[in-house]
This record gives sequence, structure tokens and C-alpha cells, in this order.
Amino acid sequence: MSTIEIEYCVPCGFLDRALAVEEAICRQFADHLNRISLVMGDHGVFIVRVDGEVVFDKADDDFDVDDIVRRVRPHVAGR
Repeated sequence: MSTIEIEYCVPCGFLDRALAVEEAICRQFADHLNRISLVMGDHGVFIVRVDGEVVFDKADDDFDVDDIVRRVRPHVAGR
């Protein structure tokens, strides 16, 4: 079972993005998760971690919910 953390920038208004990613991950992997957490941040942050490992960072890649779900899959599927 895995733990997902979605850290998002509050001042930037990224809550909707974080909720969209949270919902998509829950729909795909609910049976494989212990917890999914939203973590409030600032300075433009939007990072998705699985068991502490960064699988998506807005600073490096364009935001795409489907791509983020694909990046999460190898870390949680089959556990």
C-alpha cells in the first residue's frame, strides 16, 4: 500500500488542480493506497510524491492529470 502526497501552491490558486489529481488517482488506485494527502505550499509549488519519491514536479514538466496518473501507476499498481 502506498502513500500519495500532493503539495500545491495556495497563493497561486492550485487547489483545483490538486483536487483534480487527487480524484483521478483515487479513481484509479484506491485499492492500493493507504493515504492521499494535500499539502499546502507556496512559491508556485506543485509536486506529487509517492512514498516520498517525487513523480511529478511542475517546475520540470507541464501539468497534465493523465500524465501524472501514468507516472503514479508504476509505484502503486501491483503492490
